[in-house]
Amino acid sequence: MTTAQALDFASVFVFGLTGGLAASRAQLDPVGFLFLAVLTAVGGGTARDVILDRQPVFWVGAPAYILVALAAGLICFAWAPRLESRRRTLEWIDAVALAAAVGAGITAAQWEGAGPTVTVIMGVMTGCLGGILRDVVCNEQPMVLRRGELYVTAAAAGAAAGAAALELGAGTAAASLVCGLVAFGLRAGSLRFGWRLPEYRSRPPRS
Repeated sequence: MTTAQALDFASVFVFGLTGGLAASRAQLDPVGFLFLAVLTAVGGGTARDVILDRQPVFWVGAPAYILVALAAGLICFAWAPRLESRRRTLEWIDAVALAAAVGAGITAAQWEGAGPTVTVIMGVMTGCLGGILRDVVCNEQPMVLRRGELYVTAAAAGAAAGAAALELGAGTAAASLVCGLVAFGLRAGSLRFGWRLPEYRSRPPRS
């Protein structure tokens, strides 16, 4: 198994868990759990592969990815009622998924021979799009748009660090590790310590 495949499996499973947790917050039935788990798990990677013209799309070539996502949804259906705070658990598991998915995105782009700019964009897309789809379907404000929180910033910083490591000659495993640590570190800091970006504040009109 290549580094790219391992990261895809990791991100599919962990993002699948976040889809299941979102379904539990919405009090959906088992089919809803499975649908959200799969949508969240493969959304970002599917867009990445389509844009990079990878044939076939990763889960089409290896349907085991879908089975992993379905398993994550079923785990959440059985496990979520025992959680004290599903929202907080969702945020932290999503942070882990973000780190894995961004690493998967830059690795896939590197395998396709993409330059640094495209590599960073693919990392951000892979890390963020599945969560956006999950939150929109559940009629919740997407995590990426919460005021001041480091989410897309964390993904972009991680992808940039990983792309820089690749340009300096690091292997895909090492670059993915650097990418994941930076992305998770910034996202965790935002959740735990309240790290924020400055917010736009409009000024009163001048007379």
